[in-house]
Amino acid sequence: MQKPTAAFVLSLIGGIFVLIGGLVISAIGAAFTFFAFGVGAVLGIGGIIFGILIIVFASLLNAHPEQHVTYGILILVFSIISWFGAFGGFFIGFLLGLIGGILAITWKPFPESPPQVAQTPPGNGQQ
Repeated sequence: MQKPTAAFVLSLIGGIFVLIGGLVISAIGAAFTFFAFGVGAVLGIGGIIFGILIIVFASLLNAHPEQHVTYGILILVFSIISWFGAFGGFFIGFLLGLIGGILAITWKPFPESPPQVAQTPPGNGQQ
């Protein structure tokens, strides 16, 4: 079975960058608002959630390539909204998720060729 490997790998790496961006934003926000009960970490939590969702949808894309359009759109949407909470995973995660989502949407598997049957040339029959 064929799989959209490039879309999977790019989306997975993009999701990891978004997740790391969300963790960094959350840690910085919590450190700056430590005396206000860490409310600055709330912004980064969105980035963490978006990164996890991109990773999950990339994994589902690899597991179920017949639904590549659905997972490609979801990867694309969550890569775009990763700007809120993770700043797009240092822009790298946004860019990789965007490219991976587009590749997933436009992916077309090669047609399966029928199995080749060995034929004997005419006139070489056994008697």
